[in-house]
Amino acid sequence: MSASTTSTVESEQPSGAPQSPPPPARNALDRYFKISERGSTVSRELRGGLATFFAMAYIVVLNPIILGAGQDKFGHQLDNAQLVTATALIAGLTTVLMGVIGNVPIALAAGLGINAVVSLQLAPKMSWPDAMGMVVLAGLVLMILVASGLRQRVMDAIPNGLRRAIAIGIGLFICLIGLVDSGFVTRNPDAAHTTVPLGLGQGGQLQGWPVLVFVLGLALMFVLVVRKTKGAILIGIVAMTVLAVVINAIAEIPDEAWGLAVPNIPDSVVGTPDFGLVGEISLFGGFREVGLLTGCLFVFTVLLSGFFDAMGTIIGVGEEAGLTDEKGQLPGMGRILMVDGIAVAGGGLGSCSANSCFVESTAGVGEGARTGLSNVLTGGLFLLALVFTPLATVVPSQAATPALVVVGFLIMASNIRDIDWSDYTVAVPAFLTLVSMPFTYSITNGIGIGVLSFILLRAATGRIREVPWLLNVVGLCFLVYFLLDPIEQVLGVR
Repeated sequence: MSASTTSTVESEQPSGAPQSPPPPARNALDRYFKISERGSTVSRELRGGLATFFAMAYIVVLNPIILGAGQDKFGHQLDNAQLVTATALIAGLTTVLMGVIGNVPIALAAGLGINAVVSLQLAPKMSWPDAMGMVVLAGLVLMILVASGLRQRVMDAIPNGLRRAIAIGIGLFICLIGLVDSGFVTRNPDAAHTTVPLGLGQGGQLQGWPVLVFVLGLALMFVLVVRKTKGAILIGIVAMTVLAVVINAIAEIPDEAWGLAVPNIPDSVVGTPDFGLVGEISLFGGFREVGLLTGCLFVFTVLLSGFFDAMGTIIGVGEEAGLTDEKGQLPGMGRILMVDGIAVAGGGLGSCSANSCFVESTAGVGEGARTGLSNVLTGGLFLLALVFTPLATVVPSQAATPALVVVGFLIMASNIRDIDWSDYTVAVPAFLTLVSMPFTYSITNGIGIGVLSFILLRAATGRIREVPWLLNVVGLCFLVYFLLDPIEQVLGVR
């Protein structure tokens, strides 16, 4: 079993010391969630749940923006208030479900990337209810794959070296997300006249109070982590949120400088949720609009993105939490994958796009979360956000994103040494996997490139028989995924 990276934060015993048997469960709650068995405490789980919620609360604001920007075939747009309600509702329910059934600290919410596919590819070809119906179909197919055992066998077929690379790639990916969302790194607006796509701050310089909040938060968290302070990440998020509120009240800072969440003291603490989008789906209506073949390709796109995004996140968070066994497998994987399939279908049913496992869960793991109890709190906070949305959007990204950078480092540090870099048929795919995730801004792309390169290099060295047959099938699916555009052109389905 790989050591959890968060041992640098809360070390229970010296590295290399013999593992003592877990203490007996103290009560029914402890027994159900295996809190003591996994070396955790209720306080750590609650801190972890808070940290995860703060790290991903932005989705309540961001998902409505992405989906609300799209128009369906008939020119209709989704209502922002209804999207906020649906996003918080489904995130809360699926996260609690993962905690109670899967018993892992992996929170779920509307998947970034998949929501863009729904908004920009599906909806323009059909109505919104049709598009969300296709998301439900993708979730149902995922559940069938789980029930048949096929989805877990696919995960088991991934070689250990690629598993480690997936975890590292996710670490680098969430680190880049933190740097970009904070404004520390920005896209170069003049990319057509320069070879530099990203730059430091604005024009190569750090400017503005919000970026300073991020820098101070990052420094504070690393100092607390190095000093093995309990609650390091959560302390950093709360402290920087308070600082951001104070700065924003004193200085004249435009709202857009903070991003999606502006650290203002809200005028109103509560708001009325609008459940108007929940259940507004047409399960097979999309096929009438675009035809059977195109409809199947759309469902396949959503299915593949959800399948491998979740797989990568589950592997990465499981490794980070130290929950995997010596073979890199996570106990109770069948239940975890089934909840993930339910979350995809549930997101479509709620009209907020497919819900998926969030890499920001590592923020909670960084606080010591090891069980589903932390998920119960995270999900409960999302449900509270239905009426306390103004409070949920007070934490600016600059206060939460330092946690992603810190956790990204911890993930990389604990996994990179376990890859066999002397075997190039493993090392090259591992390298391509871990760099493709941040550079293409997609977990699915990274896994696909890694799998295809692994199969290619094993075949080129006469070791193709060492590749599990199921991994070859996965490689073929990824080949279709990457060549989807020319395939659609050849088949004339555009």
